[in-house]
Amino acid sequence: MKKNAYTILLLLLVSFFSLDIQAAGPPGPPGGGGGPGCWPPPCVPIDGGLSLLLLAGVAYGGKKTYDISKDKKADL
Repeated sequence: MKKNAYTILLLLLVSFFSLDIQAAGPPGPPGGGGGPGCWPPPCVPIDGGLSLLLLAGVAYGGKKTYDISKDKKADL
C-alpha cells in the first residue's frame, strides 16, 4: 500500500512539473525583432503563486493521507 502511495505521489509531481515545461512559449524570431513576447501586450504570468498553491495542496493531502494511515495502524 505504501509503495502505491509513493508511486502515485511521484507521478503527480512529475505531471505538474511537466505541465509547467509544456506551457513555455515558443522562442523569439531570429534576428531580434525587439517586440513584445506575446500579444496583446499586457502579458500576465500565471505561474507565480499557482505553483506554491499546488505544492501546498500536495503537502496537505500527503499529511492527511499519512494521518489516516497512522490511525488505521493504531486500530489494528
